[in-house]
Amino acid sequence: MKFHYAFQKIVDLKSNEKTQAEWMLSSAIGKLQAEEKSLNELYEMRDQMYHAQQEAASRCVPVAEIRNIQVYAEHLEECIERKRDDIRIAHVNVTKKQKVLSDKMLDEKVWLKARDKSQEKFRHESLLREQNELDEMATVRFAIKAR
Repeated sequence: MKFHYAFQKIVDLKSNEKTQAEWMLSSAIGKLQAEEKSLNELYEMRDQMYHAQQEAASRCVPVAEIRNIQVYAEHLEECIERKRDDIRIAHVNVTKKQKVLSDKMLDEKVWLKARDKSQEKFRHESLLREQNELDEMATVRFAIKAR
């Protein structure tokens, strides 16, 4: 007789939920990494603007051009601040997704443990039935020989 777990569909569902939570966490981490990369690009652009501003000042470029570079550098500073906020939000999102995944993993583990216990009980009962059948066969043989 083969083991059949009555709640196997629930175990499968919990496994699927865990997999989905893993994908969601992976997506959140990808978004965080993209935000961090974008921030680094903004830092590089800002540094280039400050370097260009210093270079323009040393070359005696018109003040209006230096002012344009400064305005753009200030704009980049604002973009950097917004990007930092985006990164904080992305970090919070990653933390939430990690918590969800942790909960899903625990939930799946509980159901797998219940299935394993049920399977072990089934195996134990099967062995007992088999032993009882063997004992009965031995008793019948003994009774036949005793006649």
